[in-house]
Amino acid sequence: MTKVIERREMNTVEQAYLYEAAKGLVGTAKHLLRGFFQHETIPTVSYPEQIIPIPQDYRAHHRLMKRPDGDPRCVACFMCSTACPARCISIEAEESKDGHIEKKPKKFEIDLLVCVFCGLCEEACPVDAIRMDTKKVSVVADSREKFVRDMDSLMDWDPSDYPADDDQSQKAPGGRLNAQARTEWAGGTGH
Repeated sequence: MTKVIERREMNTVEQAYLYEAAKGLVGTAKHLLRGFFQHETIPTVSYPEQIIPIPQDYRAHHRLMKRPDGDPRCVACFMCSTACPARCISIEAEESKDGHIEKKPKKFEIDLLVCVFCGLCEEACPVDAIRMDTKKVSVVADSREKFVRDMDSLMDWDPSDYPADDDQSQKAPGGRLNAQARTEWAGGTGH
């Protein structure tokens, strides 16, 4: 059932719009004068010396997850590039030499100038190969080519930067669970 909300009629002062425009100007003037005379009350951060803490679940730059042996966890299924509304993910597949998986990415690139950081690639991935939890939010470069992140830059992360209870990150080389994960992988149980 639809609820209909009746719009009230504007009075003469409101129809002239002068009163409403003056109210807006008064609010703007208050903020301007506060900046001049009470600038210590304005919440500011001295960036980049002081960095605001970013929550772990904030959608930041992408990273490719690593297998225990250091190879990308991606199986080149193209689910992320298919789900991407901006079409910013480019993947080329090749046959994998590892008997556990059929194929792996030969090339994996994300164009950050096109990406809308929606997170659909992360949700579409069936093997948890791509995540957006790096806490890196500044997108700065001096040429357009540097905004395209290739497989090497996407895999350039350290397990110590992620929580100890994130088991998948800790199974990567350098993580606290890497030795156990390598044993499981070699035995055929940790796929």
